[in-house]
Amino acid sequence: MVMVGGALSMWLVQRISALLLAVYSLFFPVWIALHWPLDFSAWRGLFMPLPIRIMTLLFVAALALHAWVGMRDIFMDYVHSFGLRLALHSAALLWLVVCVIWAGAILWRLP
Repeated sequence: MVMVGGALSMWLVQRISALLLAVYSLFFPVWIALHWPLDFSAWRGLFMPLPIRIMTLLFVAALALHAWVGMRDIFMDYVHSFGLRLALHSAALLWLVVCVIWAGAILWRLP
């Protein structure tokens, strides 16, 4: 299988983001189990350490990138109108960027 240019980079983004998602998905339940039982203040306390905030924001960014590549491929394969495809790409990208910014704002708003 030969991939050139953008196809190879999107393939790498998909694989690297999947790896980050898998690592965090294995780590986070253990982190929760170490702090069990959880009430609201304990749940907030889970995200107080800076490394956890950074890892969580990386998880959200990796999730957005992973979703972007998947949605991009779906739009390219099934939406044949260039204008509609461009509008869908733009809307999806804007939505994902807003979600990452929102997650960052939530993580850094914690006292």
